[in-house]
Amino acid sequence: MPTDDREPPPGSLLSPRESLRVWVPVGLNSFGGPAGQLAVIHRTVVDEHQIVDEQRYLHALNFCMLLPGPEAMQLATYLGWLSGGVSGGVIAGSAFVLPGAAFMLVISAVYAVAGDVGWVSGLLFGVQAAVIGIVAQAVIRIAGRALRSPLLVVLAGAAFVAVFLFSAPFPLVVLVALAVGWLVGRRRPDLLAATPRGQDDRDRTPPASAVAARRAAYVALALWLVPVAGLVVVLGRSALLAQQAVLFSQAAVLGFGGAYAVLAFVSQQAVQTYGWLTPSQMVTGLGLAETTPGPLILVCEFVGFVAAYQATPSGVPPLVAGAVAAAVTVWVLFLPSFAFVFLGAPYVERLRHSIGLSSALAAVTAVVVGVIADLAVWFTIHVVFDQSRAVTVGPFDLELPVPGSLDVWAAALAVVGAVLLFRVRLAMLEVLGICAVLGLLVTLAGWH
Repeated sequence: MPTDDREPPPGSLLSPRESLRVWVPVGLNSFGGPAGQLAVIHRTVVDEHQIVDEQRYLHALNFCMLLPGPEAMQLATYLGWLSGGVSGGVIAGSAFVLPGAAFMLVISAVYAVAGDVGWVSGLLFGVQAAVIGIVAQAVIRIAGRALRSPLLVVLAGAAFVAVFLFSAPFPLVVLVALAVGWLVGRRRPDLLAATPRGQDDRDRTPPASAVAARRAAYVALALWLVPVAGLVVVLGRSALLAQQAVLFSQAAVLGFGGAYAVLAFVSQQAVQTYGWLTPSQMVTGLGLAETTPGPLILVCEFVGFVAAYQATPSGVPPLVAGAVAAAVTVWVLFLPSFAFVFLGAPYVERLRHSIGLSSALAAVTAVVVGVIADLAVWFTIHVVFDQSRAVTVGPFDLELPVPGSLDVWAAALAVVGAVLLFRVRLAMLEVLGICAVLGLLVTLAGWH
């Protein structure tokens, strides 16, 4: 199969049927978060099917890292487009998302119906405790990759302070970081560890492919925005489905830095602003999302389902309401990613070699570290303690745990999960499984 970078990406390279054979197994085996998913994609497209070579794979990955949204799903879409044109991109992206979305729909329904059953509650109790170590690991991993200069460390710390002490909204933090990164990058990109790269003519995309990609992007934008506008106009801005469509659209657009950064924003809105879920349910959703294939951002599907299930209008079966909300959530979460990939793919080199853009996104990635650190603290407070309280100290709005409400077993399981992750270095699914079983045993023994 041709892998020459100068070849255009027409659909003739892979037929739709061939694209399905390549990408459906990827979607079914995309466990382990972004790192594991990127490894599965690499093994499939570089080693097994030889769709692209190593250099072109990294080229595509660098492009997708610049985009908001789940980078693994976007990488699959880009490589699907590269090897099979627009239809290949649609097939690759859809095959990457839909298996995980189906799993999450089933899990959400089981949780909504049987979440209060003793043995189910025990399993979920252990999963919640394990989530603390998983999020802490994400902070450390992203910090090691993103904080490559003293200024980036300062930006991460400032973001943590802004969110933790001042309850600053995530979109505002991102916009400020973009502005700071752009301005600093124009004069001193070295302060943000950003360096320009040379241009390579081999990566220019033929005009015909660019036109087809742009058309596909416009279609994706219409399929995303028209239903959202329709829900707002027909149901009203205060309707649950309309609120979810708007919120998760914002999450899709502001999703720089990976799923954990988006989760911080969604948690803030779904729990504190709208009151759809409790903190405990939010933590449970993340733990369940870690056990399914596909992008971690599918935790938003759990949020949408449970929120609609619990607030069912009169006459609507709760499971139907949850399923509709889950479908709306998945739709608005991933349509923007298709649009971003198809808009940017033909001009990927122009984007990659913009020092201003690279600097701005380096700043955004740095503040994401601070935002995820705040998320780790928030999860710890709500998992390890049974009660928390809001405290205002001067200009600071703090949420602090009530010391006497410490849940000793939750703290113990959180420590076990952290040890298994950081010291024993078990895989994430193994840690979740062990903690779930331990949580079940603690619950059945009547200790929790």
